[in-house]
Parts: sequence; C-alpha cells; structure tokens
Amino acid sequence: MAGIYIHIPFCRSRCAYCDFFSTTREAEMGTYVDVLCHEIVNRRHELPLARINSIYIGGGTPSLLSAAQLHQIFDTIYTNYDVDGDAEVTMEMNPDDTDPPLALSGLTPNPSPVGEGNFWEGAECFESRLRPVNRVSLGIQTFDDDLLRLIRRRHDSATAIRAVKTLQAAGYDNISIDLIYGLPGQTMEQWEHDLDTAFSLGIQHLSAYALSYEPGTPLTRQRDAGQIHEAPEEMSVAMYERLCHYAHEAGFEHYEISNFALPHHCSRHNSSYWTGEPYLGFGPGAHSYDGDRIRRANRPNLDAYIGSACRDGIATIESLTPSDLYDEAVMCGLRTARGIDLDAIRRRFGQPPLDYLLRMAAPHLRAGRLIEKEGHLCLTRQALMVSDDVMSDLMADEDLFQKET
Repeated sequence: MAGIYIHIPFCRSRCAYCDFFSTTREAEMGTYVDVLCHEIVNRRHELPLARINSIYIGGGTPSLLSAAQLHQIFDTIYTNYDVDGDAEVTMEMNPDDTDPPLALSGLTPNPSPVGEGNFWEGAECFESRLRPVNRVSLGIQTFDDDLLRLIRRRHDSATAIRAVKTLQAAGYDNISIDLIYGLPGQTMEQWEHDLDTAFSLGIQHLSAYALSYEPGTPLTRQRDAGQIHEAPEEMSVAMYERLCHYAHEAGFEHYEISNFALPHHCSRHNSSYWTGEPYLGFGPGAHSYDGDRIRRANRPNLDAYIGSACRDGIATIESLTPSDLYDEAVMCGLRTARGIDLDAIRRRFGQPPLDYLLRMAAPHLRAGRLIEKEGHLCLTRQALMVSDDVMSDLMADEDLFQKET
C-alpha cells in the first residue's frame, strides 16, 4: 500500500505563524493544476506496483480550487494509479470555504457529475466538488475570536462551528479539526473552551499542536520585537496535559503525540508517514519516499515548478544511510502509541543496533519515561512533553553503523 500527497500552495492570505510553502497568486491556479497533473502522470513509474490506499490534498488552501480543477486532479490520479476502492481521501479546508452565500441545511451527498463553474452554484456542486473526498480536515486553530485575529485567520469562531455542521449536514462523518495551544496570551480558560467546543461538535479526529515560532513568520518578528511573548513552557505542558485528559474523557484514542481519534478514525495517510510506508508527493515543496531509502523533495518555488514542467530539476534526491533509517525508525516509532517494534529493529538493522537501542533506553526505562510492553518500546504519558530529549538519546552514534553505504 502507498499514499499520495497533493500540495495546493495557494492562500488568500498568510497566517501569522505559518512557514509552509504557499503563495497568494490565485490567478495562477489554473496553470498550476495543469502542471501538477503533468507531474502526477510523469511520475507514475516510481511506484509501479503500489496500490494507493490514501490520498491527501493539503496546502495552502485546497478549498480555493474550483470544481473543475479538483475533478481534473482526481481524474488524473484515478486514471494513472491503482487506487483502492475504500481509499481514505482527505482534503484540507478553511472554515470560511464551507460557508456559502446560500442555505445548505439538510444537504446530503449527491453523486452527480462534477460540473464547471463556481463552487457554490448549487447544493449538488458542494458534494460533487468534494467527491471522492471522504475525510475533511478543517484548520480551525482556536475558537477564540481575539486569538484568531492575532494569528491572522480569515474566519471567526461562529464560522468554524458552522463549517463543521455544514459538512455533517452534507453527509460527512469523518471530520478532523486542527487546534493550536500555547498561543501568545492564551489562558488555560481559553484553551479549555477550545477543547469543550471541539469535542461537543461530534468530530471524529483532532490534531493539536504547540505553537512553534518559525523563522521569518510575522509572529516570530512580533516576538523578537517584544510585541508579543511566548507562552511559558510550564503553561504549554499544562495545556497538553489538559488536552490529553479531555480527549480521553471524550473517548478519543491518543494514537500519536499530536493526534487523537475515535475508534477506527485514525488518519490512515498520516499514520503511513510514521510507519515508513511509501508515498508520492506532488507539487512544489512536496516530499516523497519509496519505502526503502530514497527520499525526494520538490523545490518550494512556484515559478521554478511551473517553468520546469516538472522535469527532474525541480527536485533533490537523497539516499538515506543505515544510520538515517535507524534514526527515523526510532523517532517515528516513539511518536506513536504503539511505540518502537523491537523485533522489527532487529530484523531490519541486526542485533547490535537492537542491543544499542536497549542500552540507551535503559535510563529512561528506570526513570519511567519509557515502558516496554508486548515487544514494543513506548513513551509513557508523563514523558510525552519531553519526547524530543528521549528520542535524541536513542539516536545512532557515529560508531553504530561503520559500513554505511
């Protein structure tokens, strides 16, 4: 099994915290989709025998695309790849893109063909534009209007709530939302309100991330100028602990450090990143992995992408060393509730690396930061906020793989 990631780099405006590759040049979306589809076709040989069981359309803001443009992308994928009949197909959306200027109450999925024209020309277009999407990820970030303005989101709290209900009324029963905690000035009461609101909406999945100040973003510049202040580390830790508690009380499985889901609703696509499955990434800034040792990264440059017509010059290729692969197995394994499969480490890398792993893990096992259960090495709940330190201690040293190729 393999996955496909499609990057749609267009946004109406840039959020204050975001460092993902994006652009506000919406006028070029049509040309971009043509070139994107050309790349999708040209690279079908890279995983010739793979069956695709997940497709993820991210961004940017994929919900800015027209019905015809989405149809063009899906038609290209389904024509050139072997897509599983029950593949998970996720599309990211902004809450304000599900808020059309017409009443959508009682809307139900409609299998009519995708037509040309504006997204909101009719109720049928709403469903056909998303088909075959069966999972939607909404970038809400917070339900506090003051904080939404601070981070330059286009929607308000009421729009976010209405977006979830609109999708539910349209028949979507696999909805994920994103939240951010540790925002400047955010109080525990505001965070608890976010959690109460999120879990009251009947969603199936929640991704929640501590705010990260990335170089070059407006929020980082504001911090550096003393206009805003980072949340104290102890506040972020307390917010994360509150998140875990609320999710547990709501019946959500904590299946990855930042991800929570109701039973049978874990993100299939994102999970493939942590388990080392192959995936193809299309579009500027998108990454790919062959499931063995080759990684590909497309250059995050729209002009270069369109101008190159997707020739090899748009990407860099990296061949991972045994040490790289070992480190990724450790890092990705510890991110998940299942943990590091010790027998898989032995089979893939040999007995000496397994012995090394267990030796480096011993202090963390004694301190209660790690636990070994059913042949897996897992982080304990109290260690989740210091997971980076634990992972770092378990990484390969320079002598572990002396004959790297």
